[in-house]
Amino acid sequence: MSTSTAANAKTISTPLAKYPRWASLLVLCAGTLMTILDGNVVTVAMPAIQGDLGFSGPGLAWVVNAYLIPFGGLLLLVGRLGDLVGRKRMFTTGLAVFTVASVLCGVADSRALLVAARAVQGAGGAMTAAVVLGMLIALFPEPREQARAIAVFSAVGAAGGALGTFLGGALTQALNWHWIFLVNLPLGVVAWIAAVRVLAPEPGEGLGRGADFPGAALVTGALMLTVYAIVGAGSSTVTTTVVLALAALVLLGGFVLRQARAARPLLRLRLFRSRSLSGANGVQILMIAAMYGFQFVGALYLQRVLGYSELWTGVAFLPAPVLIGVLMLGLSARAVGRFGAHRVLMTGLALVVAGMLLMGRAPADGAYAVDVLPAFLLIAAGFAAAMPALTGLAMTGVGPEDAGLASGLFNTTQIVGGSLGLAVLTTLAASRTDALAERGERLAAATAAGYRLAFDGGAVCAAAALVATALVLRRSAP
Repeated sequence: MSTSTAANAKTISTPLAKYPRWASLLVLCAGTLMTILDGNVVTVAMPAIQGDLGFSGPGLAWVVNAYLIPFGGLLLLVGRLGDLVGRKRMFTTGLAVFTVASVLCGVADSRALLVAARAVQGAGGAMTAAVVLGMLIALFPEPREQARAIAVFSAVGAAGGALGTFLGGALTQALNWHWIFLVNLPLGVVAWIAAVRVLAPEPGEGLGRGADFPGAALVTGALMLTVYAIVGAGSSTVTTTVVLALAALVLLGGFVLRQARAARPLLRLRLFRSRSLSGANGVQILMIAAMYGFQFVGALYLQRVLGYSELWTGVAFLPAPVLIGVLMLGLSARAVGRFGAHRVLMTGLALVVAGMLLMGRAPADGAYAVDVLPAFLLIAAGFAAAMPALTGLAMTGVGPEDAGLASGLFNTTQIVGGSLGLAVLTTLAASRTDALAERGERLAAATAAGYRLAFDGGAVCAAAALVATALVLRRSAP
């Protein structure tokens, strides 16, 4: 470790040591849970939102897209700004922005207001999520404790995704869709007060130490166009999608050139020399593509094929977060410590592949206990093993001065992977369903066949992540 790096580590870790670290972890998990819940809670409530505000089919997708685009586009920028102005300041500001935007979503009585408020929510969520892993690494520098902390954090994140589906269904059916957003007001206020009181202050390096605003504009534009192109691929023309993708590549190329020449770059390109960091982010894109697509398509299968209500769809997903929480809190950290992150990640991805393939056999007249639950449990167990191991690999060897940026990068690839999986798998399902319906197949059978193809596509993504782990991460595993 260089002298400057050691000095930065001392600056960050010393004040944090004066505060109860596990209480700080709880606050970080609470803030993260809010953003993850909100990314999934909307899924089950979409039909109710459409009926109330009169969204068209393509227009309804913007209730999700308006959140994802600023969230994914801003993560790198706010991650670096967190290093400069202080991660606690960025985290608490993000909580405040997210909470206010949630209230605006909850009182929205027009399509325009809801979409605009969702965009502000995405910006607040990015500010909160981008710095969390950097703060966690500073709180728990010792490897064994760090593995346990990452397991707790990953359990909250993974379980929160499935829990959001349950809460979305329960609140929508018991009250109305407005409450899926309004519930964030008390949660956000409590989380903000706790963050202000519990988290240790961090002065940051100062904006003069690396505020590369031209580079920030280039990478933010590139990421937003990338996410926009992916999430809009199903409803846009091929020409539009290609043009957006090419524009994103041009901006990204300009950003790389800028970072190579800038005196104080936003993103230190030397970070990508780390096999662990680069490989883990690549694997994550593939794994999250499978998981996010599975969750969305799985909810549609339960509602449109098996005829479940919003509430019962949420209940059907509950065994997954319960199992994820139990395994991550009880076994994942110990498994990583005993067998190594690489082996645990390989095992987890293999279980995800098996679960996806099992869901690919789900028939139109399927039974939950026989055709759905076993696959849900396999996928949940696999994700519970894989995610903490992958997070640890991604942050291995990252110095304190780059922790916020690495955290933002890791969260960025989550959003890119989720957007990619959602776009590709839903497009596969719709294309297969339409083709079978045109040939005279019953709608229920055609819809089920479309979803089966999507699950098989998810299995391919997870298998590709498994192969990438074997080839790229084997020699970099700590």
